[in-house]
Parts: sequence; C-alpha cells; structure tokens
Amino acid sequence: MQEPETKETDVVVEMTRFNVLPLPMKAFFAIMSGLGLFIALSYVFNISLAGYTMLNFTYFTIFITIFASLIFLILPARRKDLHHMPWYDYMLLIATLAISFYFFLNSEEMSIAGWNNIPLGVILGLLILEGGRRTGGNVFLVVTLFLGAYPLFADYMPGLLWGVSYDLPSTIESMIFTEEGLMGITTKVVAVIIIGFLVFAGVLISSGAGDFFLNLANAIFGKFRGGPAKVSVVSSGLFGSLSGSIFSNILGTGSVTIPTMKKIGYPGHYAGAIEACASTGGVLMPPVMGAVAFVMAEMLNVDYADIVVAATIPSLLFYFGLLLQVDAFAGKANIKGLSQDQIPSMKETLKVGWPFIAVFVFLMWGLLYMRWSYMTPWYASGLMIVLSFYRKETRMTPKRLLDTLFMIGKLVTQSTAIILPIGFIMCGLNITGASGSFTSGLIALGSGNIFLVLLLGLLACYILGMAGMVISAYIFLGVTLAPAAIQIADLNEMSVHLFIIYYAMLSAITPPVAAGAFLAATLAGAGPMKTAFTAMRLGVVIYFIPFFFVFNPALVFQGPLFTTLYLVVLCMIGIVYIAAGMEGYLIGVGKAKSVFRPFLVIAGFLIAFPQPAWWWQTSIVGGVLAGILTVIMWIDNRKTEKSQAETSRQGNIVAT
Repeated sequence: MQEPETKETDVVVEMTRFNVLPLPMKAFFAIMSGLGLFIALSYVFNISLAGYTMLNFTYFTIFITIFASLIFLILPARRKDLHHMPWYDYMLLIATLAISFYFFLNSEEMSIAGWNNIPLGVILGLLILEGGRRTGGNVFLVVTLFLGAYPLFADYMPGLLWGVSYDLPSTIESMIFTEEGLMGITTKVVAVIIIGFLVFAGVLISSGAGDFFLNLANAIFGKFRGGPAKVSVVSSGLFGSLSGSIFSNILGTGSVTIPTMKKIGYPGHYAGAIEACASTGGVLMPPVMGAVAFVMAEMLNVDYADIVVAATIPSLLFYFGLLLQVDAFAGKANIKGLSQDQIPSMKETLKVGWPFIAVFVFLMWGLLYMRWSYMTPWYASGLMIVLSFYRKETRMTPKRLLDTLFMIGKLVTQSTAIILPIGFIMCGLNITGASGSFTSGLIALGSGNIFLVLLLGLLACYILGMAGMVISAYIFLGVTLAPAAIQIADLNEMSVHLFIIYYAMLSAITPPVAAGAFLAATLAGAGPMKTAFTAMRLGVVIYFIPFFFVFNPALVFQGPLFTTLYLVVLCMIGIVYIAAGMEGYLIGVGKAKSVFRPFLVIAGFLIAFPQPAWWWQTSIVGGVLAGILTVIMWIDNRKTEKSQAETSRQGNIVAT
C-alpha cells in the first residue's frame, strides 16, 4: 500500500499551500499542531498539567493562539498566493500569535473578573474575520460582518428587526471576552466537540481506510450490473460516516471509483455525480454521522444516540434512492458488473482490513453503550494507531505519523477558520435580542404559513452552507430558523433541526456553488455544471425527504411505530417510481419513454407524500397511477422486444 498522498487534497480541496512552505515553516506547523493536540487532549480528558487544570477561557485562548495563527501559514489570502507565502502573512501570523497569547496570559482574570483589552480585541476580531474569509469566501465575510456588527445599529432597524444597540467597546467586549461570543459555544464546538473527530478523520485517511472500504464494497457489489457505481455509493457512505468530511470522502474513494465507473461505461459527469452524492450523504449516515451529531445533541440537550436513531430512516431512504437510480442507468445502458478476476476476495479483504472493522465496532460501543460522547474518537484514534502495526503496509512509521499530524493540523486549522467567526454572529444576534426578531421576521415573511417559512429557511440553509461547513450554518439557524418553525406549527424539535442540517449540506451538490460536485468533476474530467446538475437529479430524495419528516416526524422515530413502518413502506415504493421517472427505467419492467417519465415522478410523490396512517387517499391515487403506468410500460416494452426479435429473425433469414 502506498503512503498517503496529500498534495491533491492541498491543491484541489483545502486550497492550502502547505506543500510549498519552506522546511522551517513546516517544522513550526508540526510543533504547533502537536502542542495544540496535546493541550486539547489534556483538556478533554481533564488531565492536570504540572498540577494545573485549565479553565474554559484558558483553554479556549491557547487553542485560538495555536490554530488561529496557523490559518495565515497555510491558507492563502488570494489564489495566486497558493504557491508562496507573502510577507504580510508572516506579519498576520505573528500578530495573531502575540495577541492571542497575551489574552491567554490574562485568561483567568478574564474569566473571573471580566478583564479585557478593547484595542487588541478589535485587531483579533479582524484577524479572525480574515481567516473566515479565506475559508468561506467573501459572501461568508459579508454575512458575518453585517450580523456581527448588528449591535452598533440595531436600534436603527425597522419593525421586527429592531434590537438593543451597543457602543463599539461594549460590542467588542461581548464578542471577544465573554461566553456570548468567542469564549462560548462556537469555540467549544471546534476545540472540544469536533476536534476528536478531526483527529480520527486524519488517522483514518493516513491508515488507508478508504482502500479497505472500497475493496469491501467491491467484494459485495462488484459482480452486479453497474457494480463499480454501487461500490462508490456504499464505500462513500461507510467512509463518510466515519470521516465526517465530504471533500476527504470524495478524494479518498472517488479517486478509485470514478475511473472504474468510466471504464465500464458510465459517462464522466455521471460517475462524478454519483461519487459527489454518495460522499455528501455519508456525513449524515448513521451510526457515526461525524461531529455534527454531537453539535446537534449539545444544542438540543439530548443524548447522542437519540440523534443517530432519528437520522437512520432519512439516510437509508437517500441511499436507497441513489442505488435505484444507479441501477436504473446500468439497466438502461446495459452496463455489466466487474468480471470475477476484478473482484477482490472477501476473505482476503476481511483478513487485511479487520482492524478497520474492529475500530468501527469499538466506536459504536463507545458512542452508544459507554456514552463517552466526544471522547470516543480520541480512544478510537489511539486504537487505530495500535492496530496499524498489524500489517507492515499500514504501520504508523515516524514518517506516516508525521504525515498524519500534518493532515490533522490542516483539518483543525480549517475548521477553526470557518467556525470561530460564527461566534460573532451569535453574539450580535443574542445581545441585541435580534435572534428573537429574526424568528418573528421569518414568521411575518411567511405570513404565518409554515410551508413558506420552511422555504425561506431552506434558502437560508443553502446560502450559509455555501462556505462548505455544515456545522457553522447549523449553529446559526438552530437558534433562529428552528424556533420560528416550531412556534408556527408546533413542529417536532428533532425534525426541524435535522431539516436544517440536511439542507445546509446540500450546497455541496447544488449549483452555483456545488463544491463537492465540482471536485468530483475534476477527478472525472467532466464539465462541473453538468456534473452538479446530474448530482441534483441523483440526490433527488435528499431534496424532499426533509419536508416529509418535518410534517410527519414518525419518519425520524418521533411517533408511533406503526406509523413509522407504514410511512417507510410508502416512501420506498414512491422512491422506486421517482427513480424510474428520473432515469427512464423501471426495475422489472424496462425502459420508460419520455412521455411516461413525468407521470412516474408524480405517482411516486403521491405515494410517498407524508400523511397519517388513516389518511390513505393520496397514496391510493398515486398507487393507481403507478399501476396504470407500469402495465402500459410493460406492454410497450414487450412489443418492442417482440419487434426487435422479429427484425433480428428476418435479418438472419436474409443473411442465410
């Protein structure tokens, strides 16, 4: 097995310049990352250092000192700076390091007596905003700057948008030096809740987990028609659930699955779209779901296992629909599976990859049974490192450990850059009372109509999800959109919060941003927009299923079990017909002419539409329409087959 390669990740996905840094700067990055992880480990496990136990503010300020300064080392201000580090980035690095460390030295007084330094707070705030811009782009910066500065002009805003205003010193004090802002939930998210998962993702990538999941999926699905495409769906779902990263998922599995899909007959844009969809859905695939499940559990004050249970049915329905469409395309294009000599041995695959299965089982045991919460991925990372010594090819040699440290450092630095500015938004909305006004404003814009409010929320989810960070969008909308939706229609809280996460995630495959689809298109050598629109079609289930479980929470196990089973069956039948309409092929029947396809989609939606078990009219109408279409298509395909057979027979007679 080859050593992990990170150059492609640097250039295409992370847009870091790590690989072009001079050796002393790489050494500095390694030392700082290692120190940051050591301190994080000490804090998460409440280990005293030289008899000293860190307070929250102390830990948060040293975390910011380390990882906020590294932003200016590896993330360029402009694309043209990707291949070198200009002088001003050295200055920004030093400024961030010095100011944050000064705050660290005064962190205990900050926590106890309210210490602050407004001029330095302004500078640090601007530095954090610039880090957010480098990761999330100009749109993210404008949104963050406007909402963060809201306390300065809140009393000038009209009507429901009015809020309590603050002067600049008071605003900066709240944003930088209190739990309302930088010292609160957003820094806790990256420095406590998700950092263990980022460590685990780095260890997984470096240990070759992607190769194992590919081989496992190939051994199971490779022989079926369109086998490599189904392998892409399954392997990306498994790997994404563990890594929690859409982009690492696409690179980790797509670099193998996309060329294989193209080789057996899938067009490049279609192969890229399959991988983009499967990798996007993997982030919310139980039983792990990455770090976002812990953030949601923190926001809702519920157990992690409750989140996992609630997300199970929507996730399975999404992958069910994706597999159906992949199979339909293969059936329509007559794409076969892999030959037996191309399929890895299941026995050999398990023999080689059992450490990954052991770590997966351990992770589940720790999360669901032991309830170790966000400490679990730290334990799993340690176990993965120990088990890597089972084989020479995966052994954590000093070089591989260093590569792993680099990978983890980059993941944590990028997450820090995109999440910390959200603290300014949260502070700006909370101290002015504007979060409540925003909720009321959504209700007013929707005229009290829950469907319109959810559509407005969907748009907000998409815009905030453009930055590529589901967690940051969720934190903001969880305290603004969720209360509005719940207040209007007394909706289930769990359903609404899952709704937000699903739609925030969709910007990865939805134009014009579609960063995940564009990355997959690059690997496939296909047109980015064509790949993105194909990904939208393939991922159609994920576009409507959140509305289904919001209006009928039994789909997230928030209702009677009988209703849940009834709705799941209806959804599965409906998805069969929706997939047939999207791809033009109905399993067991054959190709669907263009004139039938819209009606197949309509029939599928009518069957799957969320409803109580006693409200059966919609399903009956959809079922009758689906039955009529099925019979007509079956007759039409038999006639076509008969005509083709007759033509072939006559051709053979003439030839004879």
